[in-house]
Amino acid sequence: MIIKNLTVRFGAFTAVDDVTLEIPDGAIVGLVGESGSGKSTLARAVSGLVPYTGVIEGVDPRRVQMVFQDPLTSLDPRMTIGASVAEGLRLPRAARQAEVERLLTLVSLPVALAERYPRELSGGQRQRVAIARALGVRPALLIADEITSALDVSVQGAVLNLIRSLREEIGLSMLFISHNLAVVRYVSDVVAVMHRGRLVEAGPTEELVKAPSDAYTRSLLDAVPRLGRG
Repeated sequence: MIIKNLTVRFGAFTAVDDVTLEIPDGAIVGLVGESGSGKSTLARAVSGLVPYTGVIEGVDPRRVQMVFQDPLTSLDPRMTIGASVAEGLRLPRAARQAEVERLLTLVSLPVALAERYPRELSGGQRQRVAIARALGVRPALLIADEITSALDVSVQGAVLNLIRSLREEIGLSMLFISHNLAVVRYVSDVVAVMHRGRLVEAGPTEELVKAPSDAYTRSLLDAVPRLGRG
C-alpha cells in the first residue's frame, strides 16, 4: 500500500503533515519517533479512526486491523479468550472453534486458553490474543501501535520474535510503531522516522541505521548506544 500526502489536523494543530510512505506487500515497516511525533495519529488515520486529507492506495480500509499498546482496552473482560478471538470471524458457527484453535496456535498460545478470561492471562499472553483476533479477519495490513512498550523486557523479546515469525509464515504486511529504535530495527525491513508530524527520512533498516541522513535520526541512534553504526 502507498500513503500519499496524508495530513491530519485537529483545529489549527497539524498532527501529521503531508506524509508519503510505502508499505510493501509482505514487509514490516517500522515507524519510529518520540512521543507526540504524530506516528500514532498516522496509524489511526490509516485505520480510518480519524479523518485525514490525502490518499491511501492499495488497501481496502476494511482490511486494516490495529493492535494497541494495552490489550485490556480492546478485550472484553466478560468474554472468554475463545469468544473474543471468534468475534470477528466470518465463518459458519461450526467452523469457528477450529479457526480459533488455529489462530491461538499461530501466535504460540495453548488452545486451552480459549476457555479463560483476559484477567487470567499475563500481559504478553493478552497481547498475543489481541494479535490472534486481528489476524482472524485476514487483514491486508496489520498496524501494531507500541504493542511491546507496556511489557517486561523478557516478554517483549518473545512478542517481537512472534512478529518476525508471522512475517515469514503468512507474509504479513505490517506498520510497526514504536518510540524505541532498537525494537524497530529488530523487526523491520524498512524504517521510517517521524518528527513533529513530518516524515524526516525512510529507508531499508540497516542502510538507515548505518548512514542516517537526518539529524533527528542520528539523535535517536545516539540515544541507543548498542545499535552502533557498523
